[in-house]
Amino acid sequence: MENNKVVKVHYHGYFADTKEVFDSSLSEGREPLTFLVGHGQMIPGFEAEVLGAEVGEKRTFTLEPERAYGHRDENQFADLPFADFPEGIEVGMNFQAEMSGRPIMFTITGIDEEAGNVTCDANHPMAGKTLTFDVEIVSVRDASEEEIAHKHVHGDGGHHH
Repeated sequence: MENNKVVKVHYHGYFADTKEVFDSSLSEGREPLTFLVGHGQMIPGFEAEVLGAEVGEKRTFTLEPERAYGHRDENQFADLPFADFPEGIEVGMNFQAEMSGRPIMFTITGIDEEAGNVTCDANHPMAGKTLTFDVEIVSVRDASEEEIAHKHVHGDGGHHH
């Protein structure tokens, strides 16, 4: 498989240290994951590890943080005004905000009502984690010119316009 191919894979992802499953397309009712190779739709290591694979091939690989979601960045924490949040917020809740016109996801890691602050972490929840994947290549096809131009898959498990 190579760039500009549409790939369908079944995968089972788990944390390398604890073996705890964080995501799996093998869960009941789930379809294989479909993506366009070479267009940044997947974490870098995942795509690199499936390059060259053939339909029916199974691979297991482990990705260190720099090849997955990166290392945790302590500069990704911020204290925001408590008044900016809805009632009933709790530590661990996820929110989305817009910054410079782009959506940013963050997790509440602390609440100090007296000081009027909510501490938020904008690191990806899996930043700093080493991930292992069991992957089976289900199908590979050439991407259409439109898919390549739009940088995503159309139809059959992908994006529909």
